[in-house]
Amino acid sequence: MIDSDREEPCAAPAVPAGMAPDVAGYAWARDTIGEAGAAVYRLSGKPGAPDLYLKHGRDAVADAIAEEMARLRWLAGRLPVPRLVRFDCTADEAWLLTTAITGRTAYQVLASDPAGRPAVVDALAVFLRRLHAIPVAACPFIGDHVHRLAIARARIDAGLVDAGDFDEERAGWTAEQVWEGLQGLVPFAADPVVAHGDCSLDNLIVERHAVVGSIDVGRAGVADRYQDLAILWNCLDEFGPAMQRRLFRAYGIATPDERKLRFHLMLDELF
Repeated sequence: MIDSDREEPCAAPAVPAGMAPDVAGYAWARDTIGEAGAAVYRLSGKPGAPDLYLKHGRDAVADAIAEEMARLRWLAGRLPVPRLVRFDCTADEAWLLTTAITGRTAYQVLASDPAGRPAVVDALAVFLRRLHAIPVAACPFIGDHVHRLAIARARIDAGLVDAGDFDEERAGWTAEQVWEGLQGLVPFAADPVVAHGDCSLDNLIVERHAVVGSIDVGRAGVADRYQDLAILWNCLDEFGPAMQRRLFRAYGIATPDERKLRFHLMLDELF
């Protein structure tokens, strides 16, 4: 079934020959919400077959897709993530085909079920605790703020930061102003965990008030725990400060670190 809130039916795009049998017989729809630069398609309606997702991109986006593929392989068995069906690439393109996770995004559930919001927020906290409990020593991927600051500086220099998409708090700022603001918030004592890296309400899948899966894991790696907490806390602003406070209480933090919240939200503006 096509989700008309975020998908548009479309014709099947060209795929590598080896992937063609995997995608035959499906109805296609292109995602209209994602902001990562990749073309994202949902494949549905094939009798007796699971729904699938296909990501396709070129150049730097292809590199990001390859990074997501590697993280999906590593996270399998550790966290509920989409199953990798096939990955294909050339020198400058990449295609990632995965199974869909049954359920709705946490945002969709929170928006449609006000009475269920406390239970959903509690479930988000449970999921984060589970993710952050994965042993750091086992994780081969780095996503800490030092690494991300270097990438952010390169993105600023290349003119890749969209200042028009900044949060309301920083509306009218330039990317350089965000960068300068970040310098006033470091250094800080990192508390490393295995982090999702882009832990928004659109990237967590919920069913029956439980988180049943996580998607878009291309930034997963060892990072300060506030990398995830800050983004999720910020997403919950739309549903009120009570839900934001509840997230931290359910996670187990009595008094959030305001400095880290500001830092990670400002850093996220540059991606």
